[in-house]
Amino acid sequence: MLEAARIDCPYCGQQFEISVDCSAGGQQYVEDCPVCCQPADITTQVDMDGNLLGVCAIRGND
Repeated sequence: MLEAARIDCPYCGQQFEISVDCSAGGQQYVEDCPVCCQPADITTQVDMDGNLLGVCAIRGND
């Protein structure tokens, strides 16, 4: 079950869309910003019913 989420790049501030697989539960992974190509650490929070609760992006190489 994929759900679209919009996040702001922690480097350049540009907003972009990611797909979150809610069936996998909460996750942590690295995704490059499509604008500035910097690595962002993405954390997703999913409840027990598979509903997306939140998405957080922080700088990946700090």
